[in-house]
Amino acid sequence: MPRIDESRQFIPVRIAVLTVSDTRTRADDKSGNVLVALLGDAGHILAGRAIVPDDQLLITAQLRNWIDDNAVDVVISTGGTGVTGRDVTPEAFEAIYEKPIHGFGELFRMLSYQKIGTSTIQSRATAGVTRGTYLFALPGSPSACRDGWEMILKDQLDYRHRPCNFVELFPRLREHEA
Repeated sequence: MPRIDESRQFIPVRIAVLTVSDTRTRADDKSGNVLVALLGDAGHILAGRAIVPDDQLLITAQLRNWIDDNAVDVVISTGGTGVTGRDVTPEAFEAIYEKPIHGFGELFRMLSYQKIGTSTIQSRATAGVTRGTYLFALPGSPSACRDGWEMILKDQLDYRHRPCNFVELFPRLREHEA
C-alpha cells in the first residue's frame, strides 16, 4: 500500500513553474500561483518561474534553459495542453524528452475522469525526463493543477513516499551519460 515512510528524511526538490499563455501575466496567473503555493506548502523550493506565450520555440527555449540550470530538478508547466490550434505545450515537451513518462498523462486523465468525466479526453497532459530534469505539463486550469499536484506529483516528488518515487531516481537519471 502506498504510504509515507516517516523513517526517511524529506528532501526538498527545486521546482520551476512555467505558465504557457498568450494572455496571462503574473498578476492574473491563477494556475501558476496554485502550483507555487502547493509546492511551497509541501516544503519544496521554487527554483524559477516564467510565463511564455503559446509558441513551441519559446516553450522549448525556456525548458532548455532550466534543463541546463543545475539549480532546477523539476519543471511543472500549466497551460497549452488542449487541442486547439494554439495549444503546443505537449509538442514542445515531447520534442526534447529523452524518455517520456507515459503513465503520467494516462494517470492524470484517469483521475481527472472521476471529476470531469469524458471532458478529460481533451487533456494532453504529458511528462518526461531530459538530462536529469523531470518535465511535467499540466492543463491550464487551477483545479487541474491542484489535481495533478495532490493526486500524483505531491507523492512522487516526496522522497519518503513508498514503494517508490521520482526523487530516489535522481542519482540514476544520467547513467547513460557516464
